Amino acid sequence: MRVAELLIKCLEQEGVEYIFGVPGEENLDVMDALLGSSIEFVVTHHETSAAFMAGTYGRLTGKPGVCLATLGPGATNLLTGVANANMDLSPLIAITGQAGLERQHKVSHQYYDLVSIYEPVTKWNAQVKSPDIIPEVVRKAVQVATQEKPGAAHIDLPEDVAGMASDASPLEIVKTTKTAADDEVITEASQLIEKAKQPIILAGNGITRGDASDTLRTFVKNADIPVVHSFMGKGAVSWKDEHSLLTAGLGGNDYITCGFHDSDLIIAIGFDIAEYPPKNWNPEGRTPILHIDTEVAETDENYPVTLNVVGDIHTNIEKLTKLVKPQNRDNKWVAHVRKNALTELEQFETDTSFPVKPQKIIYDLRAVLKEEDIAISDVGAHKMWMARMFHCYQPNTCLISNGLASMGVAVPGAIAAKIAHPEKNIVAVCGDGSFQMTGAELETAKRLNLPIIVLMWRDGGYGLIEWKQLNTFDRSSYIKFGNPDFVKLAESYGFEAMTITDTAELKPTLEKAISLNKPVFIDCPVDYDENRKLTKKLGKILC
Repeated sequence: MRVAELLIKCLEQEGVEYIFGVPGEENLDVMDALLGSSIEFVVTHHETSAAFMAGTYGRLTGKPGVCLATLGPGATNLLTGVANANMDLSPLIAITGQAGLERQHKVSHQYYDLVSIYEPVTKWNAQVKSPDIIPEVVRKAVQVATQEKPGAAHIDLPEDVAGMASDASPLEIVKTTKTAADDEVITEASQLIEKAKQPIILAGNGITRGDASDTLRTFVKNADIPVVHSFMGKGAVSWKDEHSLLTAGLGGNDYITCGFHDSDLIIAIGFDIAEYPPKNWNPEGRTPILHIDTEVAETDENYPVTLNVVGDIHTNIEKLTKLVKPQNRDNKWVAHVRKNALTELEQFETDTSFPVKPQKIIYDLRAVLKEEDIAISDVGAHKMWMARMFHCYQPNTCLISNGLASMGVAVPGAIAAKIAHPEKNIVAVCGDGSFQMTGAELETAKRLNLPIIVLMWRDGGYGLIEWKQLNTFDRSSYIKFGNPDFVKLAESYGFEAMTITDTAELKPTLEKAISLNKPVFIDCPVDYDENRKLTKKLGKILC
């Protein structure tokens, strides 16, 4: 068969069901091979969107999401989404078409060395220079992308190689066994935990990736230790649990981060350091860290590791639970912190001011979504509010990209989330700035008949940057822009569209959007004067 056909056969063997992308001249053979495949190709309007979809699909399923682009500008457009998945530790395989081998030695139309370009933003990447190596290349790409810590792999396929013949066959999948820390290490970790007077857990996305949320909850109850979540670790412990200190990640003090100040042991579980710099929560580097993860900790002077517990997180927490004696700690301060944080949101339940305050938008959104439904936050001021105040019952129900943190991820991500979980309500929460970066994918959602909800917070500018400018200089610069008529725009794509003109309309509009079971766009004006009020409030918090 042709190499392109073999590539698709190998991807089928690996369980790939979808490829997201934009076809091009240099991947004609691949596109033709897909016609007889069980793999569904999802045509997108931009390559970055395709990679965002693949990354979100990978994060939610644990299987590598696959995206495809042609050479040159197609491949460079794809790059941002690939880098985003890699830094978010989401399994992804990027496939790029490439110039034929016969013209790669010279300056040539649209030709760049993509292996070199992709090298910094992937775990592994390679060009296929020989027809028969395809099975090995695909197998390795899947292994590298899915092994902890997961990330992106890249396959570069020259157009002439894609059309060559090959007698090779897909490789059989070999299951890998999970490893756990030595018993001596687990014993030492249990002793550290028992000796600590006020330990605190920092829960990251590694817990979700390792399917260790239930195990963690048992451990937390037994050891009586409060839990702070990173942005991407939200839901590891339910926000209703008395041990949950909700989510940390904003700079400076907060009710939640105050828990770190008096702690004598920080237990970081599945925590990815790219998310939340340790200098923000262990500024003097004085509090020791018990690091429980799939890899040894990154070196950081504010992350002083006393012990690395390396291996499968689920297994290691399970072993720790058996060793750590049941505790009954004096954790009255936890209830106090929870009350302050939760009251801050609850007081906006009946708020009627307009434009709508961020807290009110989040309160109503949480009220209408079920525990298992998924909200996907884009990047901007709304991300900070969603991270801090949209409380989760389960992991992977509030998706926040907090590694590379690229704008434009929410709408493509919602499409991938609905493909992965058609039984759940999916809401893309985005600003007007981030929406306009990938908003053309509304057509993709409509074409695929995916009933996603897009909830846009409209302020006519880059709100997060303005927030930071005002905090730094007490004035803003070059952050405002114009907007189209979003309702007409969304309707032209085939969405049911509506604008919030009164705060009292928001909750019933969200309820209606869910009941319609069709693509819905909601334009909601937001009052970002609350940003600076929050900054002042956080500045007054003394731990």
